[in-house]
Amino acid sequence: MNKIIYLSLLLLSMSSCGSAERYNAQILEKHSVPELHEDIDKTYIRLKRAHPKLYQYISKEQLDYKFDSLKRAITAPLSSKEFYYSIAPVVKTIGQGHIGLSPPKLKRTKEERKAYKDKKFSFNTLEFENVENRLFVTSAKEADSILIGSEVLEFDGESPQELIKRYNKNIASDGFNVTLFDRFVASRFTRYYSLDKGFLDSITLKFKQRDSVFFKQFKWKDKKKKNDSLSDFQKDSIAAIRPIKLSKAQRKFKRDSLKNDRKYKQTHGYNFTTHKYNRNLSFIGNDSTVALMKISGFTNGDFRTFYEETFNTLDSLQTKDLIIDLRDNTGGRVKEINDLYGYLTDKEYVMYNEAEVTGRTPIIKTYMSNSNPFIIKALTVLASPGILVHNLIKTRKHDGKIYYRLNGVKPLEPKEKNFKGAIYVLINGSSFSASSLLSTNLKKDNRAVFVGQETGGAHNGTVAGMTRGYVMPNSKVKIGMGVMQVESPYKIEPDGYGVMPDVEIIPTVADRKMGIDPEIEWVLNDIKKKE
Repeated sequence: MNKIIYLSLLLLSMSSCGSAERYNAQILEKHSVPELHEDIDKTYIRLKRAHPKLYQYISKEQLDYKFDSLKRAITAPLSSKEFYYSIAPVVKTIGQGHIGLSPPKLKRTKEERKAYKDKKFSFNTLEFENVENRLFVTSAKEADSILIGSEVLEFDGESPQELIKRYNKNIASDGFNVTLFDRFVASRFTRYYSLDKGFLDSITLKFKQRDSVFFKQFKWKDKKKKNDSLSDFQKDSIAAIRPIKLSKAQRKFKRDSLKNDRKYKQTHGYNFTTHKYNRNLSFIGNDSTVALMKISGFTNGDFRTFYEETFNTLDSLQTKDLIIDLRDNTGGRVKEINDLYGYLTDKEYVMYNEAEVTGRTPIIKTYMSNSNPFIIKALTVLASPGILVHNLIKTRKHDGKIYYRLNGVKPLEPKEKNFKGAIYVLINGSSFSASSLLSTNLKKDNRAVFVGQETGGAHNGTVAGMTRGYVMPNSKVKIGMGVMQVESPYKIEPDGYGVMPDVEIIPTVADRKMGIDPEIEWVLNDIKKKE
């Protein structure tokens, strides 16, 4: 095993320079009409083979017509990026939010990677929010903090409204939902901008803050440059300071502190890229008696310990009101929502049905897709006997369809310390996938009051579970798709819409300027009225 891994890495490193040049030449050139037609045909074939609900929101006849129309519309050679902007809107009409396309990126040579290895681009750390069709900075971790709260008027001369409109044409929500587009692109704007523009040496943004308009240019900077604001004397003084030798008790205290910090990060799902936690518990309101559990995503860390400790705390404090904030939670692990729901109900529950798939070996086919590197496919081949047995045990055929048995399809008992008080759930258009599935289960028992906006994820379920990729042979445009229909047992009609709020609240620019969270404010006022 180790020899195979070493040999694979060696071969990859030896061929990286030449392959990068060939790859870049291929995606920069114009692809012939027959080549583009081949990419369209093969992509549609992959979708039909892998996606279990391809015609859930669009008929086969309609989708066939759209792909045929795309081929007829392409009558001249296109670059990879031009082709991406042609095919993405067609794929969007399928209405499956877990199907996504991305244009190919230029590969950098070893020398180029080395040149930027120790540099950072603070533009990539900016975070944005779309409020009333205006783009505002919400975080600027490695840029000037003064930018937070300012409105972006231009990105290198282009308006954010036009850019967001362009990017929204290439992504789908689940079904016929439209609320996802209000927030999704804005919250991932730097990613979509990078896909659109490619590698940037610099970028100039035009901002508005109060009544002043100003420009700021972002460039790559050296990560190692520290203490730039200090004088040479101060730098020499810092360098001359010798570390203090700690006593045995101090060393133990330091070790214990580091251990506790690691545990906290693990249970709260610390993200080392964004430097934020996925799970947080706090207490708010006039008397700090209302519990607020913010869950940014069902990924990362030891969720079981977090929820156990959280609901033990709520039980010991006899907390009467709990707010679960799922706004901008785009999903994650179904086993996490399965565990969490056990604390939110006092009845036996089933979270989702068996997942429909298109074959008996979904895991093997996912790992063996051509979008994965050679090393992943080599390891899959070696582990295939075990994976094959696992897949065959987990799948079954019924009524002409194949189903994969996820954990959570059997009835489960509620947790011992399940929460007995009132529950409020905050949702918006970026509440997607697993967070929508959790909301569906809370909704069906009238267990919570939902405040905010219709979820971007569908009420009845979504095709997710695992994502299978495919790189088109000529344009190198990549498509990823869910391969498991994770479906709720609790359906609504018509299909194709999200979980609806009981109280619709959409934040305004005035709310943000005054530092008001209108959804939270409504909940606190409602609790006060009941008291």
